[in-house]
Amino acid sequence: MAEPKAVPPDQIMEIAGGSMGSKHRFAAGAIDLFGALADGPRTLEELARRTHVPPRTVRISADAMVALGLVEKHVDRYRNGPAAEAYLAGKSPTDLRPFLKFWDRISYPRWMDLESCIRAAKAVELDRPRSEEEARIFSEGVAAATAGSARALLAAYDWTRHRRLLDLGGGTGSFLTTLLGAHPDLRGTLVELAATAAVARRSLRGHAVADRITILEGSFLELALPLGHDAVLLSNVVHVLSPEHNRELFHRIRAAVAPGSRLLIVDFWLDPDRTSPLFGALMSGEFLVLTGEGESYSAQEARDWLAATGWKALEQSPLAGPASLLVAEAV
Repeated sequence: MAEPKAVPPDQIMEIAGGSMGSKHRFAAGAIDLFGALADGPRTLEELARRTHVPPRTVRISADAMVALGLVEKHVDRYRNGPAAEAYLAGKSPTDLRPFLKFWDRISYPRWMDLESCIRAAKAVELDRPRSEEEARIFSEGVAAATAGSARALLAAYDWTRHRRLLDLGGGTGSFLTTLLGAHPDLRGTLVELAATAAVARRSLRGHAVADRITILEGSFLELALPLGHDAVLLSNVVHVLSPEHNRELFHRIRAAVAPGSRLLIVDFWLDPDRTSPLFGALMSGEFLVLTGEGESYSAQEARDWLAATGWKALEQSPLAGPASLLVAEAV
């Protein structure tokens, strides 16, 4: 009888080593390695001077980025690869550096408690209040991560049918500024918690559309939602709430809008079996450690909640990256 074919542990080791790659990326961003290469190739000595890091340790960081494919090495010079040049060098509108800072400073430490969160079915540090700096890092990181989705949403939906947009949990208002900037007749209302609302006010100060945005402080599950809006946006909100709270939120929104109004939900929708796409399945851990009750949901689950709260699901369309848009109409 033939012996079973040996299975190499490569897959297991690659998954286990993923944390090292992440921390190397975070460290490279923190010392602004990619910014130091933004103007062209640099030698190790030039990198050390520009990053204010000793040559030996900046080499460790730069070589790790080469191994990960973010930096290229030609003889004795390093230069940004295409992805780093596009998103990490600070030279394009889509700057992901604040998002990596958010993942490093806010998200990653919470992942250290993932096992405890899974066992307890709650976030271990949920009751610890965020500092003003953490609130800023969180808000700016989410805004950077969702910038692509905001621009894609602008093209994926006909906004000319609307006049007033209510953005619940909209962070610093990055979706509103994108949408209102392209549609002069559109006005917006942002509802956010006090700490994030303060960041939003600073971010919007002097912006071209600031006079068309009203900011309300409070929880969208407790605040009396303002009336008179014909469109409501939930971007990256559903995944931070439990099914019960999502149904409650959909019901509250329906009570605040007229029939025919639209609800636009941007999220990482999973397939019915909840195991794909990969990013959405893994992000359930992120939402668990950050909120205690959140996780990624399937689009069908959202449609069921909508049907039970006075909405008719209309269509689903892809946006940038792993996000997609689910549109519903008030009946």
